[in-house]
Amino acid sequence: MQGVLTGFAVIVVVIGVGYVLGLRGHLGPQGREVLTKLAFHVASPALLFTTLAGADLSVVFSSRLLVTALSTVAVAGVFVAVGAARGWGVGRTTIGALCSGYVNSGNLGIPIAVYVLGDASLVAPVLLFQLVLVTPVAVTILDLSGGDAKGSLWRRLLTPLRNPIALGSLAGVAVAASGLRVPDAVMDPVTLIGNMSVPAVLLAFGIGLCGSTMPLRGAERRPVLLAVALKAVGQPAVAWALASGVFGLRGPQLLDVVVTSALPAAQNLYTYASTYGVGERLARDAILVSTVVSVPVLVGVAAVLG
Repeated sequence: MQGVLTGFAVIVVVIGVGYVLGLRGHLGPQGREVLTKLAFHVASPALLFTTLAGADLSVVFSSRLLVTALSTVAVAGVFVAVGAARGWGVGRTTIGALCSGYVNSGNLGIPIAVYVLGDASLVAPVLLFQLVLVTPVAVTILDLSGGDAKGSLWRRLLTPLRNPIALGSLAGVAVAASGLRVPDAVMDPVTLIGNMSVPAVLLAFGIGLCGSTMPLRGAERRPVLLAVALKAVGQPAVAWALASGVFGLRGPQLLDVVVTSALPAAQNLYTYASTYGVGERLARDAILVSTVVSVPVLVGVAAVLG
């Protein structure tokens, strides 16, 4: 339980600092936009590269990853189906699907893994799955659903190679797969830049809360409620059913996959929404509400399965 509270406390404090910065206007009217662009185009690709370059890719073949992948696809698929039926649009539906199944495995998942699960590496499967597969696919869809969708077929096929998030992920995987060691003279500055990613995202999120209306109101109410229900309840429930009923996981392994699936939507999804100018209110409200709701869910999961 201490790990849950510690992880959330860190996030709340940094978002609160961002809110104060926005309230006082210290970063000017373009502060949020600058932080968002910094995170998307520079810091996040650097963080993804350094994270994946030193990762053990053997976790890709673990049963835990299969549970994560299947539960993510299941809840995202539900949102996509509803979004298509309701005519919410490709970009907006993509953001909502991400908010339904893309967990905060980095800045929140790591401390919770340390304090609740006892091992930070246990978030590696979900982290790798999201960075290597989900993120490149999602940003490619967002690219193609915008102005680039009208380009030539060759240009559309090369979309992932023109996206900084996808490039950072793919470059990190390539280094890890090759077994090469990047010289410290190269890795150290990249690591330093990557360390700006999480604070920049959280600060931008906090600034974005200034002057905003209360969540769960307006046109985004139903998409937000659906995304939060799928994220906070649907994904951990599906993960539990698959882990225990299909893969036969028990004890610590079962706790691991259910806890990681119960993590709230990741803050970097707001960066994607802001960068592409689609579903910003949906992403902001879904992240905020799912973060609040996930506290009792995580505490309950830890108490029942721990």
